[in-house]
This record gives sequence, C-alpha cells and structure tokens, in this order.
Amino acid sequence: MGMSMLTNALGRSIDAVDRRLILLAPPFAELPAVFENVTVDSNRHTDLLAQMQRLRGTVYLKDGALKEEQLSHDGLHQTPEDEKSWHLLMVDESGRVDACVWYLEHRDGASFDQLRVRNCPLASQPGWRNALIGAVESELAEARKSGMGYAEVGGWAVAEQSRCSSEGLVLALAGYSLGRLLGGWLGITTNTIRHCSSTILRRLGGSHLELGGRPIPSYYDARYKCQMELLRFDSRRPSAKYGQLVDLLKNKLRHSLVIAAARPAVMAVPVPAQLTARPSFAFAVA
Repeated sequence: MGMSMLTNALGRSIDAVDRRLILLAPPFAELPAVFENVTVDSNRHTDLLAQMQRLRGTVYLKDGALKEEQLSHDGLHQTPEDEKSWHLLMVDESGRVDACVWYLEHRDGASFDQLRVRNCPLASQPGWRNALIGAVESELAEARKSGMGYAEVGGWAVAEQSRCSSEGLVLALAGYSLGRLLGGWLGITTNTIRHCSSTILRRLGGSHLELGGRPIPSYYDARYKCQMELLRFDSRRPSAKYGQLVDLLKNKLRHSLVIAAARPAVMAVPVPAQLTARPSFAFAVA
C-alpha cells in the first residue's frame, strides 16, 4: 500500500474511532483537565484490564513468545507495569478489547535502576551494560533539561481478526496524541523485530537508542524468544507524514472515555511551547 493510500485509510479509521478508543488511567493518577469524559468505575476498569491481559496472553502464546506457564491459570499475561501505566485500548463493536498498549510515565529524578529497561538482557552483558546505562541516563537528562516527562511503552497486541485492519497503527498514532495531551515525553521501547514491528516504529519517528553516536545493538530476549531492539522516541520529532492524523486523534482523545479505578486528582498540564507546532509521540513495545 502506498503512503497516500495508507494515510487515507488511517484517516478513515480515525474518523470512525469514536466510542472504540478507551483510556484506562493509572490508580490515583493526576488527570489533565483536557480530558472531557472521565468516569470513576473500578469494576469496569478491572474488567477491561483483565480483557487486555487475556488478549496479550492469547496473542503472545500463539505467536510463540510465551509458554502457558508464563500466564495466569486463566490465561492472563500480567506484568507489574499493568498496575502503574496508562492503557490505550481499542474495543470491538461488542465492547471487547481487541488492541492494546501501555504507557508507563516516570517522575522527575528517575534513574536507570528504576526503569523496566534495567531488566534488558544487555544490562547483564559486561560489554554493553555501561553503554546501555549511559544511553538511557543521557535520555533522562535530556528530558529533564527540556522540561518533558520520560516514559517506557509496551504491551502492544492486536487481536488476530483485526490484524489486517489499521487497529495497531491507530493505537500507535493515538500514543503520539496522548503524549501531547500529557505535556510531551521522551521515551524508550523494547520492541520485537518480529512482524516488522520495529520497522513500523522507525517509520513513525522512532530511532535507535545511541551513546555518542554508537547505536545500542539488537539482542535476543529468551523470555519472549525473539530478537529485540531498543528504540527511543521524542515527542517533538515524529515523522511529519502523520502529523495531521496525530492532531485528528488528539481531538478524538479529548472526548474519548477515560476510566479511573479511583477518584483521580485533576490538574491542568501546560503544554510546553516547543510542542505547540508539533505532534507528540508515544509508542508500543512487545
């Protein structure tokens, strides 16, 4: 599919995304006042979270990325990040989750040892550990200097029946839009090379994590049985090809349903000046 055909198809999908795009807020999250449709419903939050974990378990198991013993007794793929992250979900016509991704935002002062990436296999390789730490700490310092947040992103999964549609790409673009609404992020993904996922991310604006111009290499992750790449992203610099679509989704997200498990604190997040002319980026990993 050519680029213009792809963007046109995505535009049509985004136009029809109303009521299908749902955002789960982390417990006790401070919600930007830009969200206009926030509800507190702990039961629905719990149900959608479990649906998301079941979707990931089904997709990853069939893909060979996980074994049954790595799932719960009822087939859920559960991670510590699930209880601390924002979750962007797409639901089908019956309200069942059929695509998902999580966004874990870190507060100012976070260090490498507090991030999920500390568990990356490269962190245990003497030849690359220091380079990995240096690259991530450099990104954290840049985020602080620029007055932006820092995020790790993961848990990208799309139901088999929706893989020939634009579900996954719409979620990716919604991630850019969410980043803008939350004030801008720098971030990192540990993304699988399988199914060209990392290639898609780079086309949308991701780039290899580097230290001193030297890329951090791909690596084999025995847990997920696949080759992985570390990609970094900058909310100020997505691919210009998708800018209008990101802006369209940003407006959709303002009105999308945001479900909190408990009464949230609401705050207005000022958008940094450097973000007003550029769409933001936040994306998905395996």
